[in-house]
Amino acid sequence: MKPAHVRIRTVDPATPLGERFADGLGYPLRGAALPTLVGLALVHYLGLLPLFLGTAASLLVWGATWRYAAECMLHTANGFADPPDVGLGDSDRAAWGLTAVHVLAAVACVAVPLHSPGLFWPTLLAVALVLPAIDMALAFDGNLLLAINPLHWGEIIRRFGWTYLLPVGINVAVGILAVLASLVSARLPRLLSLPLFAFACTYLIVLGFHLMGAMIHRRHEHFGLTPEAEVIAEALGQHDDQRLLDHVRALAANDPMAATRLLVPRLQDREAPAELHQAYRDLLRRQNLTDALLVHGQIRIAALMANNQPRKALGMVQDCMTIDPDFLPDDPGNAGALAEVASRSGMRRMSLKLCRGWLARWPRDGRSPAVALLASRELEAEGQAMEAAVLLGRIAGAWTDHPQHGELLARIQQLHSGTRA
Repeated sequence: MKPAHVRIRTVDPATPLGERFADGLGYPLRGAALPTLVGLALVHYLGLLPLFLGTAASLLVWGATWRYAAECMLHTANGFADPPDVGLGDSDRAAWGLTAVHVLAAVACVAVPLHSPGLFWPTLLAVALVLPAIDMALAFDGNLLLAINPLHWGEIIRRFGWTYLLPVGINVAVGILAVLASLVSARLPRLLSLPLFAFACTYLIVLGFHLMGAMIHRRHEHFGLTPEAEVIAEALGQHDDQRLLDHVRALAANDPMAATRLLVPRLQDREAPAELHQAYRDLLRRQNLTDALLVHGQIRIAALMANNQPRKALGMVQDCMTIDPDFLPDDPGNAGALAEVASRSGMRRMSLKLCRGWLARWPRDGRSPAVALLASRELEAEGQAMEAAVLLGRIAGAWTDHPQHGELLARIQQLHSGTRA
């Protein structure tokens, strides 16, 4: 049996690079990446240790940074949409190679300008130009000799064309950030500037490696790579729903009833994606099966509430009310909770409608005073304070022994005072 409850987010290799870049800006800040970046930034405090201990600690932290960045590149190149957890990959060899290469690059950017200040920008641009090719080679092969081979750089650059300038630009940004950090650090307390600079650098490094992974993913066939995410998604049956949806849409053109029947087992078997539920409702609406729409709405609302998705459940309530204005969720707990959600969302009339329907259907339920108090707030906001007082008076008279009886009377008094004023 396929574990349908386990799902992974994948990315289509054909996704435009511009879209990947826009989405990638948030990549280092979601999932496992954000706590990893924060942790790495804080661990940079070890660099303040005296003598060689601080230098050794800094090298270890940067090694961990490159290790995680390499895992992000591989994860993205394999079609995964979200960052990997820490320590999932086997990138130790690549991490030390990347650390050595980037330390040498930083030394070059510092040493060459000391000899000839006019060479700073040419050196920075040259380093930024070759580093992505070296990074990609090291992340995939861990072969330092191959990674520093200029012929190999040329082959990688040729394969990517102009898109290769994207990680080059990020490397330039990292270099400029390093220069700015050295200037700002002199004006800020070291304890403050160190983690801020480390977090910004780590963010750009992970972003750059993620985008290089996206570039490889787009051209995975040229690298002999079969995206692992697609293989896993297929094994989990994640594409089965899309194939079913495509089949239903094709069948619906000539036989909507058959297409509807085709969806029923999947909707009953386990929690189906929203696209299948929407397709089912579209088919029912097309055939004017209003009773079936309302039945499905009740089932869907209960499922959404059970999955802690009240806003989506409220949207389903609205859809059902367009069919039947007197529609109400069949569970009093769900109906009351949705009335509160509607109130918090500023949907005053929806909240009031749910409250009135609730009180009419379940007048003997012990939650009636709480629902009546919510309705009174909505009525008062609508300028109907007197109607609110009448409603609360009726409920107070029916629930004289209820723990909220005193609250009902106080609220009635408050409403009357406001009316007289």
